[in-house]
Amino acid sequence: MIVNIDYEKITEIFARAEADGRGALFEYETYELLRNLGSESIPVSNVLLKDTRPSNGELNSLPGEKVVLKIVSPTIIHKTEVGGVRIIDKQPGKIRSAWRKMMDEIPERYARWIESNPTSAPAEYGALTGDELIAAIAGDIRGVLMCEFMPPDSSAFGNELLVSIRRTREFGMVVTAGLGGTDTELYAQRFRKGEAVVSASAEMIDGEGFLKQFKATIAYEKLAGKTRGQSRIVSDAQLLECFTAFIEMARYYSPLNPDAGVVIDELEVNPFAFTDYQMVPLDAMCRFSKPGRMPVPRPVKKIDNLLHPKSIAIIGVSSTRMNFGRLILKNILSAGFDRAGITIIRPGGGEIDGVRCVDSLAGLSQKADLFVVAIDAVQVPDLMDEIIDLDCANSVMLIPGGLGEKKGSEERARLIKEKIATAHLTEDGGPVFLGGNCMGVVSHPGSYDTTFVPEEKLARQGGDHPRRAAFISQSGAFIITRTSKLPVFDPAYILSIGNQNDLTAGDLVSHIKCLDGIDVIAIYMEGFNDMDGLALCRAIRGAVEKGKEVVFYKAGRTPEGKSATSGHTASVAGDYMVCESCIRQAGAMVADNFTQFEELFTLAVTIHGKIINGNRLAGVSGAGFEAVGMADNIQGDDYEMQMVPFGSQTKARLESLIREHGLDNLVDVKNPMDINPSSNDRLHVEVLNVLGKDPGIDAIVMSLDPLSPSVHSLPRGMREGEDLNCEGGIATLIPEAVARIDKPVLGIVDSGSLYDPLVKLLVQRGMPVFRSSDRVVGALAKYTQCRLHAESIRNKG
Repeated sequence: MIVNIDYEKITEIFARAEADGRGALFEYETYELLRNLGSESIPVSNVLLKDTRPSNGELNSLPGEKVVLKIVSPTIIHKTEVGGVRIIDKQPGKIRSAWRKMMDEIPERYARWIESNPTSAPAEYGALTGDELIAAIAGDIRGVLMCEFMPPDSSAFGNELLVSIRRTREFGMVVTAGLGGTDTELYAQRFRKGEAVVSASAEMIDGEGFLKQFKATIAYEKLAGKTRGQSRIVSDAQLLECFTAFIEMARYYSPLNPDAGVVIDELEVNPFAFTDYQMVPLDAMCRFSKPGRMPVPRPVKKIDNLLHPKSIAIIGVSSTRMNFGRLILKNILSAGFDRAGITIIRPGGGEIDGVRCVDSLAGLSQKADLFVVAIDAVQVPDLMDEIIDLDCANSVMLIPGGLGEKKGSEERARLIKEKIATAHLTEDGGPVFLGGNCMGVVSHPGSYDTTFVPEEKLARQGGDHPRRAAFISQSGAFIITRTSKLPVFDPAYILSIGNQNDLTAGDLVSHIKCLDGIDVIAIYMEGFNDMDGLALCRAIRGAVEKGKEVVFYKAGRTPEGKSATSGHTASVAGDYMVCESCIRQAGAMVADNFTQFEELFTLAVTIHGKIINGNRLAGVSGAGFEAVGMADNIQGDDYEMQMVPFGSQTKARLESLIREHGLDNLVDVKNPMDINPSSNDRLHVEVLNVLGKDPGIDAIVMSLDPLSPSVHSLPRGMREGEDLNCEGGIATLIPEAVARIDKPVLGIVDSGSLYDPLVKLLVQRGMPVFRSSDRVVGALAKYTQCRLHAESIRNKG
């Protein structure tokens, strides 16, 4: 949709406010902005300035029988809380009376509010209290805005709309829409995720895409007249025009467009009310600022030197004890890196573990592709100067902590970032830096491992088998615990990015997405540098468009910093919600917890090559409780699967199989299907083959019933006549059938450690196995939803 936005006039509005020393528009100026944005139904208004005496004619100039009076002050954003909004009969005497009361009462009310909410107090009032604070507030009040009263068609729940754009530090400009009014925060807290409000990156969506997201909310259901007793009060075309205009303006007055001269920090209309198919902005606010300095570009092409070095230099290796540097050296050698390509920087020269040592950086015979720094943090700034001045490395790995993540190390981190930025301004761009507080990197294609965990404590999975995943994490501990407990966590690349003093997750995903051998990228994040959330979203979108799957988890979901913003939007679309919305919008699978992260990663690695056409699920079990567990978990806050009836041909074939095995008096053919504990290995496989051929089924979940006496589920010697590895057992037949079926097939082994050998063998043979029916269905449902969303992104592109 094309919208007509008069940017020249809007910029003039900002210029006038800036000349007045303000970083916020008065409400009547925001109305003027909305009018130039294309809004048609702006209330008529007049400003009654302080210390003026408007005539009766001026007070009677607005249409209607009532007027709305709103306090005008650059510091009072939420007017309702302090009695700053009043609806009055349009009679000059009553208007004057209400106006005078507001001028006297509001300074005291706002002062009491500030004293009760000191963290939300405007900076202008500093440590003022008592009469001094009241006097300062009164001095800032400019007067009262008298507005046309436009009664809505309905005051019922859900008939008010919040629409906003907001500048976020990590994701740039974000657009939000949802249930509006004074209770909008309450709605966002009480309703399920995505029902009350939705948000998206303005840089990565258009009006049509955002309207599609908005249609999933209760707000849309109410406005579109889809609930009992409700009539439609606004058209989709109006909503589309509104959303498109907000998104276009967010892109223009964005940190990414310094030519605009202004960045909108927050523009919020709460609410839009609806009168005779008109969208009427009843309350509006806008804050703005000047654009900041754009970050220095990083020479990200050198990430290849980091991942696939031909030469490695390392400093911090002890010749007398197994310190971190020595452990790193040992792990590099164990991973197969050529000793001849490694140099240790250490006074005295000589050798350590057969690796040549040189006295100083000047002694390096060639520029190192990778320089590993394993010395104390206090020594790092001086070492970085030397690395940069000598231009002796293409990439640098900063292992030590104390480079920004610990209290008291902020100044050291700032100094390091300045040095890095200066290096990036050179013609070659200087080296790229990974870390600090980096636990290391494992690169199987690069034949090295710089983690400092001893082999005895973390068994490495060697061999040349295909590894088609990459794992990027801010937490090194998260990396090693996942790889320690889960065999499927065996990526080609494991990267601990630590504090992101230079290279970010977005940089690494942008590079890795172009590697042909990688199908899956897993990301664990705790925080973002300025605008790096948006950079990561763009990298994820690029990876998804190339057919990759991205699994994401965001830690640190603390209560949102509501004091960082003036409007309602931060409360209803807080930091985590914005992150989750933007990352999911980019095409990633966003896990809700650690267990789900592991499950989604497992599915992405094991069934990436399977075809998913929809969300129709078939479930098979030998126990009734498992069948019920499957059916109970096909829906969640952000996913849904269908347990569809079997097609007539499938049902007939299954009934025939059940009769052949003499179970027709015990088994009903329905979905989910309880095939009874008497079912043997062959019947499990035959049922699976039938379901695999049904075009009306998109995925299959099958319990393998290991405790059944009819199933070969134990290793030889544990039970007479039973052998897990026999040719006719499920451990052999099921994986063979799964390999032939082009749709996802997931197994369930809901039993104790006695059956761990069965699970291990099935996983080795390429079948994903879960230990409970509820977990497998929930994980598959979310995975399927995400796969279908990613496919829609690729089709749109």
